[in-house]
Order: sequence, then C-alpha cells, then structure tokens
Amino acid sequence: MTQYARVHNFLLSADGYGAGEGQSLERPFGHADPAELGGWAFATASWPNRTDAGGTRGIDDYFVRDYHRNIGAEIMGRNKFGPQRGPWQDLEWQGWWGDEPPFHTPVFVMTHHVRPSFTLSDTTFHFVNADPHTVLAMAREAANGRDVRLGGGATVIRE
Repeated sequence: MTQYARVHNFLLSADGYGAGEGQSLERPFGHADPAELGGWAFATASWPNRTDAGGTRGIDDYFVRDYHRNIGAEIMGRNKFGPQRGPWQDLEWQGWWGDEPPFHTPVFVMTHHVRPSFTLSDTTFHFVNADPHTVLAMAREAANGRDVRLGGGATVIRE
C-alpha cells in the first residue's frame, strides 16, 4: 500500500486563514470564530465532541468519520500546538487538548525552539527544528507504513 502525506479536516476560512491574529490561551483561534471555521464539522453526526443526538450525514460527515483512517503520525506547526512564541517559558503547557489529545499517534511539532518530547495517553509529542522534508521523513518512519496527516502550519502544508 502507498504511504501518503495528507491534509485532512484542516479548518480554513474562505479567506484562507486557519487561525486569526491574537491567539492566546483563552482564544486558541485568535480573533477567528471557531464555529465559523469548523461549523461544517461540528454539525456532523460523527463529530467526536457531539453532546446531543443527531447531526448531519453526507460528505462532511464522511470526512469527519474518516479523520483517523490509516493515520500513523501527524505533523503540525507550533501555533497549532499552543500560543507561546519564542523560547518556551512554560514547559508545563502540554497543548490545547488536555490529558486525551485527539491524535492517537506520534505528533511532530515543527518549531525553532525544541523541548523534550512527552506523552499524553497514546499521543507522543516531538518538537523538531528541521526542514519540512526531514520532519516528513521522521513522521513517515514513525507512521510505520500508514499515512502522515499534515495537521496545521502554513509552512508545513506549502512544503
């Protein structure tokens, strides 16, 4: 089977942004409205954080349901991981997701400021200061033949 690097369920506005300016701990998407960016996904029957019964079916639901299919690793930019910039001020910060991150794979966070890897549940975060091709090679090896999801970072996706 061919191993792919793929962008899957990347929230993006019609104007081409995945997060707005002013990102902070309180506002992970900055000035952008997450309901506007992800409304299509949140409305589906397969949205994992759904608290009510129902939800839409169709192509949007298929994409949400297929989120984990054949994914063995993820690459993301540092802004998707969290709002800190520059050298790490707080190594206690372990991402937006709490003790149960939704990835369930090794995650390679591209950053100019490395920090020690850590594991939450079944997700291990690795912080890598390398070019996208090198990080992709690392993620492909970790994925063990499965696909690599490109989960955030304009540079990651462009490269």
